[in-house]
Amino acid sequence: MQVRRQIAMTGIVVMAVLAGVVPALAAPRKVHTVVLGAAKKVPYSKAGDPAGAATGEDSLKIRALLVDGLLKEWTTGDAHDVTDRSFVVRRVIRLNDALPGDKPGPGDKTGHWVWQRGPWLLVDRVTGHVTALKLPDYDPGVSQVSWFRDYGAYCGVTASGKSLYAVVAQVAGRKPVLAKKLAGFDAESHADPVCGAAEWQREPLKITFHPAGKDGVSFDVVPGSAVLVEESGDDAETPAAEAKPAN
Repeated sequence: MQVRRQIAMTGIVVMAVLAGVVPALAAPRKVHTVVLGAAKKVPYSKAGDPAGAATGEDSLKIRALLVDGLLKEWTTGDAHDVTDRSFVVRRVIRLNDALPGDKPGPGDKTGHWVWQRGPWLLVDRVTGHVTALKLPDYDPGVSQVSWFRDYGAYCGVTASGKSLYAVVAQVAGRKPVLAKKLAGFDAESHADPVCGAAEWQREPLKITFHPAGKDGVSFDVVPGSAVLVEESGDDAETPAAEAKPAN
């Protein structure tokens, strides 16, 4: 009798465990939607963005980065697909330009704001994660980033601000793949732009930099494996809170 009772209790425990495990295994994967919205123009100038704006620029095309229908960031320029699920795009920042004593004028409810080009973002379409990339010695006022595969090439300025370098950075890499001095750099007096867009060649893998006023400088790049680790995105879907209309 006691043996039967123990067997029955064991069966009940097993069923209870399975009852908890089976729904967890059957939980659907949370699906994220990542979309870049339609482009729109906003006022933009070198006065508002001394480092990022080119001479004569008076407007900037921006697009909303939407994750699950919600605004995550504002972006500008073309996106570049790094893998079949991750891409990079340039962030643009809306910065409060009002002085402490400034008061909004008649009909001006939003105050004084300016747009500035910001860092590059790495966006994962599966997980919906957005990460700011840290590109070594990158200065948006010196050159733009030219992308190929998971490599970004640009002219960088050292921390001392006195040297101009040819830099090739790899997404998620700890150190630059290439860092070669091109010339000295004077922050107070330099060409605009300091460097033209770098040009990639596939076979053999080569990058050519174009410092202003000088001949192009080419470097061979030893190709390596991608070091970007993309998460599985297997998070179970959880019910979203019910949206309520704003008052």
